[in-house]
Amino acid sequence: METLATLDDLPKAYVDELTQKNLVPLWPSLREVLPPNKPKPQTQVISWKYKDIRPLLMRAGELTPIEKAERRVLVLSNPGHGLENMRASSVMYLGMQLLLPGEWAPSHRHTPNAVRLIVEGNGAYTSVNGEKCPMERGDLILTPTGMWHEHSHEGESEVVWLDVLDLPLVYYSEASFVEEGEKAKSNNEAKPLVYGPGIVATENFTRNDNHLVKYPVLRYPWADAKKALETIAENSSVEMVQVTYVNPETGDDAQKIIGFSAIMLRPNQVLKLRQRSCAMVFHVIEGDVNIKVDSVQHDLTVADTLCTPCFTNVTLVNTLDKPSFVFVADESPFQRKLGLYSERERTDI
Repeated sequence: METLATLDDLPKAYVDELTQKNLVPLWPSLREVLPPNKPKPQTQVISWKYKDIRPLLMRAGELTPIEKAERRVLVLSNPGHGLENMRASSVMYLGMQLLLPGEWAPSHRHTPNAVRLIVEGNGAYTSVNGEKCPMERGDLILTPTGMWHEHSHEGESEVVWLDVLDLPLVYYSEASFVEEGEKAKSNNEAKPLVYGPGIVATENFTRNDNHLVKYPVLRYPWADAKKALETIAENSSVEMVQVTYVNPETGDDAQKIIGFSAIMLRPNQVLKLRQRSCAMVFHVIEGDVNIKVDSVQHDLTVADTLCTPCFTNVTLVNTLDKPSFVFVADESPFQRKLGLYSERERTDI
């Protein structure tokens, strides 16, 4: 491919005149915005160890009361995007959030979509548009765009969860904002509106534009997902044991921008993934997993998290003689909507 001219090839007076008129020549930067064959992602391969995060998160609980924090979160920030920009990838935001016994994170709603993957503890719940969702380890809880939600803790030990939001995309679109809800605790009397997949109280169900239609399931219990994975794994002809979190009414992804799934690795299994056009986040729910990204290996254990950029060779290795389980978040729903998603054969085979 022919080398294009640079800014240095242009007279300074000409460049200055362009600048004064808020104009920019494309050709010196054309290969940056349209690189050949594949993107040049700013997203770097990076892992975050929970053993490093947890002490600092507990210290945050000592230093900042919930009333002064609203949401007490340590952001898992990718240096490729600049730590100050608080991005794991171009689309995904990750944060570890702490709620202590007796605390209440007040009601609000915001434009970014969010999910909570519960890391440790019990006795807390998230209320989403009035639906009380218990928070148990491994559960996935949705707080979709525009829905009121709050967190409360009625247990006796710390509760920590992993937040996954499409905040970077919404912020880039200049559409990010939050609205505050009622100041008083509002969900002591909250009751579950959804009692299981396809089961709701008749008085709460109407065929209109409410969340029971758009998002009929807000809490995906880990016990159900794990049982499904173990059932699939009984079929020895299935190499990749994976379930996807979906909207059971539409069959679409559980949320519109980020996709969520879980993988079970059989004892000592080596699983080579195809190259994908989107960034991916891996979070270990149970077990020990080595994740090799291109030529670099990352040794992960329970509650550790890893981010990979697009078009990388990713290999998952279960180092145990028992199954390991990994939660996955990726940008494929967003890319599919734009017609951008693709997969490729690995380059290391």
